[in-house]
Amino acid sequence: MKKQLLAWLWPVLWMILIFSLSHQPAGVSGGISSEIVRWVFEGVASFAPLEFETLHTLFRKSAHFFAYLVLGLLIVRAFRKTGAGLKRAVFGAFVISAVYAMSDEFHQLFIPGRSGEFRDVLIDSSGAAMGLMCYWFFTKSKWQGNKKAETIW
Repeated sequence: MKKQLLAWLWPVLWMILIFSLSHQPAGVSGGISSEIVRWVFEGVASFAPLEFETLHTLFRKSAHFFAYLVLGLLIVRAFRKTGAGLKRAVFGAFVISAVYAMSDEFHQLFIPGRSGEFRDVLIDSSGAAMGLMCYWFFTKSKWQGNKKAETIW
């Protein structure tokens, strides 16, 4: 029982991290990402024909995608550790990730300079879906490999 509860600690901590980043006012959030992007931009500007603002937007939207990819994986792992089957775990992880994405965008409506955007919910949900599809295919291929190995003998 203790291990099952502990499995849910990681997704909850990741959700807290997402919440805390979303809770930053626009100026703080934009300033942090701008500094990171400025550093990257200086390194790639000589060979990549990108405008700073384009790179900044790509960076911010990629962060949404990646954060929810990780969230989906953490949640599916927690479901599996608590005994859920593969289909139920993947479906449950997607639903929780998507609902959390919606609640996060709603939360941003109350943060100075931030807005809740449906586009971000789609990006977040796509990140979770991609992580879960990778998990599904990895799990299935690993299982198929184990099944073939067993039938050889």
